[in-house]
Amino acid sequence: MDLPTLWFIIIAFFWTGYFVLEGFDFGVGTLLHTIAPDTKARTTMLRTIAPVWDGNEVWLIVAAGATFAAFPAWYATLFSAFYLPMLLILVALIIRALGLEYRNKHTDPTWRRRWDLAITIGSIAPAATWGLVIANMTNGIPINADGVYTGTTLDLFGPYALLGAATTTILFSAHGAVFTALKTTSTLRTRAISAADILAPLAFPVAAVFLAWTAIRADDTVVFGLALTAIAVLGAAVAANKKRREGWAFAATSVAIAATVAVQFTAAFPAVMPSSLAPEWSLTVASAASSPYTLTVMTVVALIVTPMVLAYQAWTYWVFRQRLTQEPVGVADGAQYPVGEPDYSNSASRASTAASS
Repeated sequence: MDLPTLWFIIIAFFWTGYFVLEGFDFGVGTLLHTIAPDTKARTTMLRTIAPVWDGNEVWLIVAAGATFAAFPAWYATLFSAFYLPMLLILVALIIRALGLEYRNKHTDPTWRRRWDLAITIGSIAPAATWGLVIANMTNGIPINADGVYTGTTLDLFGPYALLGAATTTILFSAHGAVFTALKTTSTLRTRAISAADILAPLAFPVAAVFLAWTAIRADDTVVFGLALTAIAVLGAAVAANKKRREGWAFAATSVAIAATVAVQFTAAFPAVMPSSLAPEWSLTVASAASSPYTLTVMTVVALIVTPMVLAYQAWTYWVFRQRLTQEPVGVADGAQYPVGEPDYSNSASRASTAASS
């Protein structure tokens, strides 16, 4: 395997990790007002992602940075062709981050309701837009021989791309519902399971059509296999949730998202940005790659740093693995934690804080 192909696989891995991990963050935010009827319940939902959401976004930074370094031509065309969608994603992520950080800085109910709405909007917008972007990357966009995008923003909203947006939105919502059920107890858990009972069966046909469309267009055995895997595992998630096996359901939705992303990257390969104007104008793994020296240095760094990052993030999820009750001990009026104080709502966070002290 040559270095450009290796780095295409590594970048696909980073994007897959981002969508699997950030996917349930988006799902929790999307369902915030659906599952949680009041401020206390919404606080508990947000506490499920509080220790990990910013770490999950690191995968986006790593994926974008690796794309820039390994395939500068791909990065340039990607962020110029999708300038407005990428800007929408950036603004939405900022709004969402502000909501997650500021909603508990004040106990006023109106203040919290407004930030809760910001979190929901900041979750739905990128969930849908990322699907639009990934689908267009597989389907192809109008780029000329110089790798310059010659279309308009409206050209990005074709039927296949819109189906991709619908797939990621519904799939992430189901992923978030299962995650909420896995991390909570009593009424909130019941509501989350009920939401997953609706969303997972709804995601199944939408994702199946999108994956089948992709596989038929690609006409590739590996793509067909990955598509069938994603569909089968999504069906397993529906069955596991029906049996109230949230752990298995969450594992299944994670694999379904990973397989769906893998389908998109595999279907495009060896192109990294197909041209809808002429196949020979497509950016390929070979034509868009950096120099061999750059890729060699990146490979050495990745071999050293990536295992450390994976180990740290795995440790974080292990530490904060407990289910959360709706109302933490000693915290009144639905506050996530006293203003200006760390969250002592579970033993894991207390242990972590004590260790850092």
